[in-house]
Amino acid sequence: MGLSKEQERIINENIVVRLDDIALFSNENCKIKDPDRVEQIVSELVRGGSDRLQLVSDFDYTITKQRKNDGSPVLSSFGILNACKSLPQSFVDESKNLHNKYRPIEIDPHITINEKIQSMIEWWTKTGELLVGFKLDQSEIDAVASKYKDSLRDNSHELFDTLNRLNIPVLVFSAGLGNSVISVLRQANVMYPNVNVISNFLQYKNGLLDGFQKPMIHSFNKNETALDRHKYYDLVHNRDHIIVMGDSLGDADMANGVPASSHILKIGFLYDHAEASLDKYMNAFDIVLIDDQTMNVPLALLAAVEKYQNKISS
Repeated sequence: MGLSKEQERIINENIVVRLDDIALFSNENCKIKDPDRVEQIVSELVRGGSDRLQLVSDFDYTITKQRKNDGSPVLSSFGILNACKSLPQSFVDESKNLHNKYRPIEIDPHITINEKIQSMIEWWTKTGELLVGFKLDQSEIDAVASKYKDSLRDNSHELFDTLNRLNIPVLVFSAGLGNSVISVLRQANVMYPNVNVISNFLQYKNGLLDGFQKPMIHSFNKNETALDRHKYYDLVHNRDHIIVMGDSLGDADMANGVPASSHILKIGFLYDHAEASLDKYMNAFDIVLIDDQTMNVPLALLAAVEKYQNKISS
């Protein structure tokens, strides 16, 4: 026999999740600036259950690893594009030049956000201008992406399986190339019906590449502008509890455009310039994971949500 509404209310009011309840929070590479705040948010997420929860995540170096087990880098979604043989060497060379110029700006902890935004706009605009007049089929992107379907963070499949089973909507919010993002997710068998992707997608004209579809999405404008009029906006109007995951400072604001958010837990994956960037990451994210190439922390959070949800329903 199920609990009455009053019994559910009493149980919910008494649910308090301590950081000690989730062992991973005690790991040396897990940094939390305000433990009391995190305990409060996690407790609210648990009380709300899966029906009020959604997950918003970056793709490159967040869903994918920041490094492989042997220390070698993981190819980004734009890197997958650059590896397509149909693109002329002139494009590949110039694209790499742009990456070498603007990527250090994107991750430099000493450059202001406003300066970074201007540089990101220049980077994306110049890349789009390069992508005009070439023939490139999606099947070629798929062929390259297939080589990186195993580069998702450890236990990503378990995370996506759990999110799907609990019917929790997932927004993959990427400043990378959406054609590559969806291809990797599909070939990794995690592109479930509850997963939505907002990203930069290739545009074609007369069968040839014609830059990117608008609006442009870069690392520091993943917010209400990009969400406006997107189907995901209506899908989650009653889900005010959000887990946000990202690897850049701009990712911390990805949930700004989600309607009626009341409790947001932000998880930051830090790898580049870890020592110099830690303070800024701890100011932007509630939980900072240093060189953690797994999905173990978000999985532990979902396990806590499901544990108390089952307690109420049993």
